[in-house]
Amino acid sequence: MVNWFWKRRPAGRTLLLRGRDELSDAQRVDFSELAPDIDTFLGQAAYLQLGYFETLSRLIRNTPDLEEKEALSKAAGAALTKHQGLCEVITSRGEVPTEVMLPFREELDGFRWKTIGKRPRETMLSVHITAGMLDDFYIALASSYGETGRRVVRILGADPDREAIAEILRHTIAADDEWRWLLSLWGRRLVGDTLLVARAALRPARLDSDEEKQVEPVFTALMASHAKRMDAIGLAS
Repeated sequence: MVNWFWKRRPAGRTLLLRGRDELSDAQRVDFSELAPDIDTFLGQAAYLQLGYFETLSRLIRNTPDLEEKEALSKAAGAALTKHQGLCEVITSRGEVPTEVMLPFREELDGFRWKTIGKRPRETMLSVHITAGMLDDFYIALASSYGETGRRVVRILGADPDREAIAEILRHTIAADDEWRWLLSLWGRRLVGDTLLVARAALRPARLDSDEEKQVEPVFTALMASHAKRMDAIGLAS
């Protein structure tokens, strides 16, 4: 099981989860000591975006169709822009982005490689689903960090430019029931792995019953957003 967040501060914090349409519609849940320290939060968020850029860049190289290359390049550019924005936040705090990200490279690479599919369509779905869920989750965590967190919300809340990838997946699913079945199964596996990553962020060792009650609304909202993404491309969650 991936366990990234081992640095924690005892200060009271509030978790913010983006609403369906507006950040102002967010749901707030008090997690007190369960949020990570700010360097852990920023280092992981920045390295995740760099990883998505790398995954999408590999897909571009291995995809012969020009329209698909263009769709992938837009999503890769958006991920790189988010990564660079997060690095600017780290730099503004007087720290070196590579040093802040380095402790999490092995764990995050392990998660990313675990969710890369055997076929390009599976990997496209991986990026669409896992990046969407984790962007939502990091936006939720961002409310714990004052003005720095608000900057992160603006960065991660920007358009990820993955709609063209979603359209590729929709066409694939509509044209072939076997692909529909395969991608539905793959999507279910992805959500499990991604939720394990998010749960690890909130767990000192294991959650007690009161902490479980605190966590439940956030993960319910993450799953609801995931279901909407799956439904939008023609897959059941």
